[in-house]
Amino acid sequence: MSRAGKACVIGWPIEHSRSPLIHGFWLERHGIEGAYEKVAVAPEDLKDFLASLEAKGFRGANVTVPHKEAALALADEADETARAIGAANTLWLKDGRLMASNTDAYGFVTHLDDIVPGWHDAGHPACVLGAGGATRAVLKGLIDRGVSDIRLTNRTRERAEALAREFGPAITVHDWDDRDRALKGCGLLVNTTSLGMTGAPPLELDLSALRDDAIVADIVYAPLETDLLARARERGLRAVDGLGMLLHQAVPGFEKWFGVRPEVTEDLRSRIVADLEDS
Repeated sequence: MSRAGKACVIGWPIEHSRSPLIHGFWLERHGIEGAYEKVAVAPEDLKDFLASLEAKGFRGANVTVPHKEAALALADEADETARAIGAANTLWLKDGRLMASNTDAYGFVTHLDDIVPGWHDAGHPACVLGAGGATRAVLKGLIDRGVSDIRLTNRTRERAEALAREFGPAITVHDWDDRDRALKGCGLLVNTTSLGMTGAPPLELDLSALRDDAIVADIVYAPLETDLLARARERGLRAVDGLGMLLHQAVPGFEKWFGVRPEVTEDLRSRIVADLEDS
């Protein structure tokens, strides 16, 4: 039996979060008499809620929309990854101080490692679609793994250019209308936009310019098999869905709060897939 304790996920709204299913699975698997809760926190209440974490009995929290940037600003100390991404998704208490990190970059590259080992070894260019918060995490993960040629394209070019200035010379910006041409010779394509998500417009993209051994990753997990991934598989490309990023990004927080480093297993994935199919 491992140590007890509790953590939570905070957002506004919060009903959609599947974090309790993930952490609840691990609590059960490791025999921890702990708890992981969903807490709806309005933006105007965030500062007071975080200040009262210890008093409420929480060891820390996951942070989802719309609080990630504000949580970073309110933390007493943030690691380099959270500062680079500009947002925090994982908080924990250390000697009464609120610590912050962002585990999305870790989640993204670790899932790639799991599905396509050695994915970055060949050194081929990567193309990333989007320029939002998730894009920042993906760029951080790719750059940390040594990807030196990242082609970034977004429907609003100015936002992509801002990211290129911030993340440095590895990134070149391409017009959204030229996105098909930006794929030429790329060994990795990552969609970080909402296009293709349930209820969103489709992602219109010609995959023919990608390398024949390319990897296509979509951080969307609702639906789990997006049209982009289906078309990638039809072309014989390796397809990586967004659920693994969600599962792997949860690992470091659980370890911080409960003292055990959990594993992402097929049993866990199956439980979350079943919940997605029921929703």
